[in-house]
Amino acid sequence: MSVVRRWSASVVVILLAAGVLALPSTAASPTAERPYGLKVPAGYDGHHPVPLVVLLHGYGSSGEQQAGYFGLLDEADKAGFLLAYPDGTQDRVGRRFWNATDACCDFFHSGVDDVAYLDAVIGDVSARYDVDPARIYVVGHSNGAFMSHRYACDRAGRVAAIVTLAGMTWKDQTRCPAGSAVSVLHVHGRDDMTVSYQGGATPEGVYPGAVETVDDWAAKDGCRGALAVTGRKLDLDQAIPGDETDEATWSGCPSGVSVTLWTIEGGGHVPAFNANWAPALWDFLASHPKVSRPS
Repeated sequence: MSVVRRWSASVVVILLAAGVLALPSTAASPTAERPYGLKVPAGYDGHHPVPLVVLLHGYGSSGEQQAGYFGLLDEADKAGFLLAYPDGTQDRVGRRFWNATDACCDFFHSGVDDVAYLDAVIGDVSARYDVDPARIYVVGHSNGAFMSHRYACDRAGRVAAIVTLAGMTWKDQTRCPAGSAVSVLHVHGRDDMTVSYQGGATPEGVYPGAVETVDDWAAKDGCRGALAVTGRKLDLDQAIPGDETDEATWSGCPSGVSVTLWTIEGGGHVPAFNANWAPALWDFLASHPKVSRPS
C-alpha cells in the first residue's frame, strides 16, 4: 500500500506498508524540528533496495506543492522510488527558502545550514527504509534547483544525479568542491524572466547562465568533449505547441555520467508541464546511478 506521511519527533506513525507500529526517534535532530513529507511507493516490501529522490521546492512554495506540480507522487508509485519532499525555513516575510548559493535565496542572512538539514533527511529516510546508496537523487525548481546544485557540490560522493529546473550553480566555481562525478540534467525556459537563461544577478549575488552551469559540471565530471545538440526534441510544456524542448549534451564524459541541457523554447519560469514531464525526469535519474558506490 502506498503511504504518504510527514515525520516529526512527536507523532506515532503506522507503517501501513509493513503492518507494524513504529516511533520516530526522539533524539534532537534537524528533522525533529523540521519534519518532511515522504511518499512510500505502492508495493514497497523492505526486501530490496530502492531509489530515493529528494525534491526541493521553489522560493515561497512548499514540498507538497512542488510534488504536486512535478507529478512525482504518482510517478513514485509507478517507478517504485521513495520521494522525500521537505520544506525550507520561513524568512522574515513568511516565504520558505533554501540557503543555496550567494545569489539565492537566504535574502535575510539567516545562515541556516540546509546542506546539514538535507543530510539529516537522507539519513533519516535511509535509517527507516532500504535505500540504495547508489541511487540517491536530488531534484529542484528555482530556489530548490539552486539548492540541488549546492548539495551536489558539497555532497558529490552521496548524490548520483540531479535534475534542476530554472536554478543555477555557483558563479564562483571555487565554492563547488565536488570531488566525485554527478550526472546533471538542467532544464530551463529560454524566456524565463525570473532566473535568466543567460545568467544574471539578484541583490545578493551573481549566477551563471544555463549553458555555463552545465559546462561547469562537465568540467568537474571530467567530460572531454563539447556541448552539442543531439537532435532529440521533447514535448513537455502543454502551453507551447509541438515538441518545444531541445536537448544538448556533453560528449566525452566518463562512462555512466551524463551532463545534459533541455532548453524549453518559449518557456518561462513555471512551465505548464504535461504528462510527459515526470516520466522523462525519472527516466534520466533512473539511467544514472552512481558510477561507484560512496565509501
